[in-house]
This record gives sequence, C-alpha cells and structure tokens, in this order.
Amino acid sequence: MLELIGVAAALGAALCWTLASALWRRLPTSLGPAQLNLLKNLVALGFQLPLLVVLGQLDSAAARPVQLLLLSGVLGIALGDSFYFAALRRLGTRRTLTFDAGGPAVTASAGAVLLAEVPAPRQWLGIGLISLAVLLVARQKPSGSEVGLVGRQQTGILCALAALLCGGGGALLARAALRDTLLSPLHAATIRLGGAALVLLPLLWRLPPPAPTAAAPLARAAAGHPARDQRRHCAAATGARSPQGRPGGGSAGHRPGHGCAPGASGG
Repeated sequence: MLELIGVAAALGAALCWTLASALWRRLPTSLGPAQLNLLKNLVALGFQLPLLVVLGQLDSAAARPVQLLLLSGVLGIALGDSFYFAALRRLGTRRTLTFDAGGPAVTASAGAVLLAEVPAPRQWLGIGLISLAVLLVARQKPSGSEVGLVGRQQTGILCALAALLCGGGGALLARAALRDTLLSPLHAATIRLGGAALVLLPLLWRLPPPAPTAAAPLARAAAGHPARDQRRHCAAATGARSPQGRPGGGSAGHRPGHGCAPGASGG
C-alpha cells in the first residue's frame, strides 16, 4: 500500500513539474533565473506555512534532519531550480524536461552507493531507457533556423546538466533526512523551501519595481488634473460674464468665483 502511495505521489509530482515548466516558459518577464526562483519560493512559502499551521503539522524535529533538509533546499532548489530556469529559456520546455528525466539515473546510482538503496532490475531497465533518450536529445543537431544559436544551446545543455546534478543531490539529502525523522512531507518541503529562500533573499532588493498596470493611465485620466480643471472653470465663468465685444473682460460688479485668481476678471 505504501509503495502504491509512493508511485502515485511520484507521478503527481512529475505532472505538476511538467505543467509548472510550461507555465514558467511562457512568463513574459525580464527577471533572471535566480530572481524568478526566489519569487517562486516565496509564493510557495506563502501557501504552505499557513497550511502547516491549519493542519497542525508544525512539529518539532531533531537538528540533524532539519540541517539536511535546509542543505537539500539550498542545493536542489536554490541552485538546481535556478539552473533549470536558465535551461528553460535556452532550450525550451521539451528539451529541458527530457534532460531532467535523467535525474532518476543520477539519484538511483548515488542512492545505491551512499544510502544502500539498490533499485530492482526492472527499475534499472527503465533508468537505462530514459538515460538513452537523454543522450539522444543531447546529441541532437540544431535545425537550420537554430544554427546561429549553437552557443546558446550549449549553455542551455550545461545548465540542464547542472540542474540535474543539483536536483539529484538535493533529493539524496532529503531522503537521508526523512529516514531519520517522522516529519510530514509538507513540513519537510516547507523547510527545504525556507532554506532556498533564505539563500536567495539578497536578490530581493535587486528586483525591478512593478510595472504600472493598464488601469493606471485610465484612472489618472478619469481623475483629471485639479489645477488645470480649475483654470478652465475660471476662464469659462469669466468669459460668460464679460460684456459683449470684450472677451475675457469682466463686468464692473463681477467678483471672481471661489478658487479663481483676482486678476481673472477684467477691469
């Protein structure tokens, strides 16, 4: 039963990661990969921290698992996701996700050596097929329209490989932490996000100011300019009370309206 829950959770995580990658690729933003990563982590923390309190899962834990989870967040989220965003911009969603599919091979191989968790033969077969697909994509020659972007694509491949290694290292650290603690998955994920956000927090002061919304010019136009509108009102009132043939001249007994300068009426 626990194995089925783990398989369902893994498939759900893969689906969420694929949808999120497609959304991040379409973001019309000038933010750098690390800045975008910081905003993503802050938004996730804003959702998860209240949820932890509401569900009552904010439990105490030993120092070592928390330290491993924090380090996992720095390596796998702060560094790994920043490299991943950089690869997305250079390679696109399809190729970046194909490289990211090689993560299980790296994690399983390292887990067998460091954590003594050896995959079954069928799992090794699946890992081998996925690794072969990653190699085919990495060796894929650029099309005619992408010949001038070879350098950009090579940088994207390096970023994707760096994201794969950092993500695999972060997953191993998280696995090692969860073996020694009874923290809930939500609590562990929140600790990882907190570690990543803390490292990236200095970038917060380098974020550009928010751009004015489309409604801002309309609101200014509707509000008008008080001083300009007052001058127009005074000019209209003066012109209406002036004698015929003397535009702009006031009558002898005319008093300026409220807010109009005394010189608005003619002598």
